[in-house]
Amino acid sequence: MRIGLLTEGGYPYVSGDARLWCDRLVRGLERHEFDVYALSRSEQQEDEGWVPLPPQVSRVRTAPLWTAEDDGVVHGRRARRRFAEAYGELVSVICSAGTRGTRGTREAFGRGEAVGMGKALETGEAHESGPSLEADRFGNALYGLAELARDEGGLVGALRSEAAVHTLERACRAPGVLGAAREARVPDLLTVAAHLERALRPLSLDWYEDDGLGSVDLCHATAGGSAALPGLLAAHFHEVPLLVTEYGVPLRAHYLGASGDAPVRALLAAFHRQLTAEVYRRAACLTPGNTHARRWQERCGADRARIRTVYPGMEAARFAEVGEAPESADPHTLVWVGRVEPAKDLISLLHAFAEIRRAEPRARLRIVGAAAGDEGAAYLGHCRALAAQLFPDEADRVHAVGDHPVSFEEVGDPAVPDLAEAYASGAVVVLSSVVEGFPISLVEAMFCGRPTVSTDAGAVVEVIGGTGLVVPPRNPKALAEACVALLRAPERRARLGAAARARALELFTVEQNVAAFRGIYLEVVSHAPVRKVVLDETGAPLPFGAPAEAPVPVRWTEPRLGTGGLGVAGVAGVAGVAGGAGLGGAVSGRPRWAVDTPVRATGTPPAATGEPVPAGEGAR
Repeated sequence: MRIGLLTEGGYPYVSGDARLWCDRLVRGLERHEFDVYALSRSEQQEDEGWVPLPPQVSRVRTAPLWTAEDDGVVHGRRARRRFAEAYGELVSVICSAGTRGTRGTREAFGRGEAVGMGKALETGEAHESGPSLEADRFGNALYGLAELARDEGGLVGALRSEAAVHTLERACRAPGVLGAAREARVPDLLTVAAHLERALRPLSLDWYEDDGLGSVDLCHATAGGSAALPGLLAAHFHEVPLLVTEYGVPLRAHYLGASGDAPVRALLAAFHRQLTAEVYRRAACLTPGNTHARRWQERCGADRARIRTVYPGMEAARFAEVGEAPESADPHTLVWVGRVEPAKDLISLLHAFAEIRRAEPRARLRIVGAAAGDEGAAYLGHCRALAAQLFPDEADRVHAVGDHPVSFEEVGDPAVPDLAEAYASGAVVVLSSVVEGFPISLVEAMFCGRPTVSTDAGAVVEVIGGTGLVVPPRNPKALAEACVALLRAPERRARLGAAARARALELFTVEQNVAAFRGIYLEVVSHAPVRKVVLDETGAPLPFGAPAEAPVPVRWTEPRLGTGGLGVAGVAGVAGVAGGAGLGGAVSGRPRWAVDTPVRATGTPPAATGEPVPAGEGAR
């Protein structure tokens, strides 16, 4: 099977999001062939380079979202009219989105509060208003722009033109639009138009030809939003099925990170909501990483029948030794591990630890983690100052140097050479976040057999099950009471730690993740239509190019030597030989700002030389 892996700011870049997960997935599915289509977020990310790629990655095509050269395309009268109609319809939907919705939607967008809309979705008050009409209008406009870009060679100049801004202005002044849209001034319109141009840059790529995404069996987007947009176009032009994986919630992240005046926030929130709904509507399958993300997908219109929850896969081996030796932990030490930033609420943790010290004077707190950016560095300084204020003098004797009960450390320090050592040093692992997605630090602690005390944020409850204690966020007293309860009960700590380790090994390993996607790939492709006739080297139709066994929802057998015919695996192997012919290689005629890099080491695909292909590879 040939997979088009779609990423934004992720794999294969060294500093990419979800880089480890993607690398483990590709390496675990060694029988499939992967073409990576990557959108980068910054020049620095591109300069840092790629991670080492396994041999099953045959080609990498990249394009930046952070910049785009003028494509030099000059539209004629007919093309300008097509652009005005499609872009006008798109921004008209954005400006009127939610005006006929329920109370939660109307209030959120009427105030221009993107965060308010996020809260409405969280609590279930908001639902898609007029889903069929708005979704069809938005989708038709989006694909109309894509078809224009394909016919004319790009849309960069058109999306940056004054005509685009005037079209947006007319949409904002039309009857029945959002109140915040009517209030948009010229600077607001320019900001929104620039954001739309950036978000729609994938429309101008040359990735959608027959030898690009048109030749893959399945598009797998590793996030929603812009990362999934190439997959939408591959589905539109070539009927390639789209699989979307979300371990975070991009729409929620946009709501929380929205900035600018109310008109800008409202219009951009409406755009991202419509794009997200279109991705969910067109995807053949959605794989959220937890129930929290699944709930957001369902609230945004995703069909429950097409959702499969797949937990992230993590390497458990390096934590195994710690989990097998729980007696190495200091029975009086609490450990916090993560990125230092305001969302982690270390302020509440420090206040809680002051209560813990009054109940358990021997208790210690180790905060292990690096600051996340400038905001994180400022927050870390504030936390250090608060710790010094809460524990001004901890010396055992007068005139002695105090041994401070709170330490701030980073992985790589002499006392903390790696993450496993950090978890090994404590009896209880604490998480104090007010905003959390999938809590990786909790899973690592569970692999190590450590009991946890956590705040109820994101997917925390789903991850730990009944193997740890959960308290409300921003409640230092409750956090302190839970920590003290475990510090005073070594037998209870041992029971919870053992249960946590068993749960993590059952649900959150790389092997579980790879096995889940192996089955989902086969399921999605088996329901996809046969899009092309497979030919042999002479140009004649190849029998069994799309084997009848492909739709059978069972595990295929391993190839075996013998004289009794091909069998199911043998037929799949024949399909792989046929389906793999002519794959790989660079694509000519690409824009100057897109890069196509073939990475196959041998230069020629095995199928082109008549070499045997392992069973299952390239099966249609």
